[in-house]
Amino acid sequence: MLTKLLVSNFKRFRQVEIELGNPVVFIGPNNSGKTCALQALSLWELGLRRWTEKRKGQKTPEKRPGITINRQDLIMLPVPTAKLLWHDLRVKKPGTQGRDPAFIDVRVEGVSRGAKWECGFEFYYANEESFYCRPLRLSEAKKPARMRVPEEAESVRLAFLPPMSGLAAAETRLDEGAINVRIGEGRTAEVLRNLCYKVYQETASLWERLTQKIEQLFGCQLNPPTYNAERSEVKMSYAERGITFDLSSSGRGLQQTLLVLAYQYANPGAVLLLDEPAAHLEILRQRETYELLTDVARENNNQIIAASHSEVLLNEAASKDTVVAFIGRPHRMLAARKNEVLKSLKEIGYEQYYLAEQTGWVLYLEGETDLDILRAFAKRLNHQEALKALERPFVHYTTDITGGVNKHFYPLAEAFPCLKGVALFDRHDKSPADEKGLVWLMWKQREIESYLCFRDVLIAYAESTARKEAPGPL
Repeated sequence: MLTKLLVSNFKRFRQVEIELGNPVVFIGPNNSGKTCALQALSLWELGLRRWTEKRKGQKTPEKRPGITINRQDLIMLPVPTAKLLWHDLRVKKPGTQGRDPAFIDVRVEGVSRGAKWECGFEFYYANEESFYCRPLRLSEAKKPARMRVPEEAESVRLAFLPPMSGLAAAETRLDEGAINVRIGEGRTAEVLRNLCYKVYQETASLWERLTQKIEQLFGCQLNPPTYNAERSEVKMSYAERGITFDLSSSGRGLQQTLLVLAYQYANPGAVLLLDEPAAHLEILRQRETYELLTDVARENNNQIIAASHSEVLLNEAASKDTVVAFIGRPHRMLAARKNEVLKSLKEIGYEQYYLAEQTGWVLYLEGETDLDILRAFAKRLNHQEALKALERPFVHYTTDITGGVNKHFYPLAEAFPCLKGVALFDRHDKSPADEKGLVWLMWKQREIESYLCFRDVLIAYAESTARKEAPGPL
């Protein structure tokens, strides 16, 4: 079982440490890095396979110790150019005049047969079509010692499955390698019948279990897949209400569930990387499907690492399984913090997390005019610190004083524990108490506009505007 993933300089990750379990669910909004973490695991496995193929049992050469990996070998994370794997597209270390390579480091920790192990690889850029891989360095010395590749790591098999992308009208029979290539390219529409055919051909008992699970969930009976040698096609149908339909007539939810289950049964003992396994399913089906996947994983000796933004999966996994929240820096979610993560999925956009990370604090006001007045006060008083803070603040406007602030601040604080909040509102009978990271302030006057309604202030305003607008003296 894999227990931890450490990644640096890969795609959107500068440096992250992600706790794993069985099962583990990555939860977070779109574009938060969930799929990127699955791809980092796939890259690590590719490096492991290529290294053991070419260097196992051999002495590593001193001068070019790395092995070459072609971009087209990245079937689980296809990219048009190898440079796109590097964080911010930087393939050289800054400040070295382009001499020293910037490494992608991926280290995985695990437990096999009761023994702990760790295995890491570093990747460095060669050209648009290829890059190099070698065991992870143990120091930053010029000729560092390198991490050994344990036998326990060599027994790990990863299987990456993206969401269902529809279903092709016909499927040509494919070998296992061709199936994996299409899955890696996201062409799951072209492999569903092939996966079912593989399960049916290899183990009759597994096929029987698969059909039973589908019948329990969807009330239809799968017919065994058939192979048409003349056309080199795999065909498949199902029976419902006594009528036989082609598999293409089924709903997308049934196809998605069948894809995941067939993939599980076709890869016994593997670590399954599932991207949005509950896609295309309504709420009740999502809950049932998650329970089914975990049950089948136990039967099949699989470890499940799933990425999703489903609130249902979060609710199901939070109380009994490992949940990693991809909100800000990926971190393990405690069951007690589930509500904050739920709010972040439903109510807070990704740009809010970006602003929180960039500024480090949030200002809560009742309206936009409050910010204008604060800036005017700071300018009039020549308060340089206030001017700087109010120049480009992360400000959130709400008239629901306690509820609106709490709903916004605490999901952000779940992502960034060091985040500070300042809530400045009109005077009320009772001010909310300060809490960790959040300070409440209220004006002594009833509201901020009260500080403008003084005789001297109004006369000074009239005089300053009159000089600009009136042609002569008052």
